[in-house]
Amino acid sequence: MLPLLLAVLAVAVSAACAMVAAYRGDRRGLYLFKPLTTILIIVATLWLFAPAMRRYQDVVLLGLALSLAGDVFLMLPGNRFLFGLASFLAAHLAYIWAFTLGVGYEPAQLPWLAPFAFFGLMVVVLLWRGLPDAALKGAVVAYLLVIVAMAWRAAVRAQSPALAGSGALALAGACLFLASDAVLAVDRFRRPFRAAEPIVFATYWAAQLLIALSVRG
Repeated sequence: MLPLLLAVLAVAVSAACAMVAAYRGDRRGLYLFKPLTTILIIVATLWLFAPAMRRYQDVVLLGLALSLAGDVFLMLPGNRFLFGLASFLAAHLAYIWAFTLGVGYEPAQLPWLAPFAFFGLMVVVLLWRGLPDAALKGAVVAYLLVIVAMAWRAAVRAQSPALAGSGALALAGACLFLASDAVLAVDRFRRPFRAAEPIVFATYWAAQLLIALSVRG
């Protein structure tokens, strides 16, 4: 239990440092602590969180590695937003794969899609006029479809009696991911505000940590 608590504390401290750096406009601090926080989650998932399913752990690690690539693209100078979006799109596809392990696909699972689909639709409606061109509109819609599917699969996992603990953590992480990406999108395409980046970071790393914790037996 102590190594687990220390790992969570290390992630929290690194994330707090990244948020302070982002709020103060400290690019050096951001370049250090933003990737470091995700790396700490990856290390904890790999060596400290004893998995109930080895394959599930492997696929979650793939999602975390792709997320780390997205972190780097989004913090670098220049217009690398689409590269970051593509990295996170691939990460969410990995999470969809992970959350489906052990539960499969059944028609009875479809009702759990409804609340997430409604949320995704509301985000599209809110952002649509702020998206500058058809290519970006298509990319954002594709990304929202994937993240909505990811949250749906986490909700289905949470309904499985055999996987309820893992599923509850995955679902909490997925919901925080939806919140994080919604704030990021509003800040970038609708109405920028200074507190957006720390809010995005806090919800994003909480989401990643919860998903990482869902591998535990």
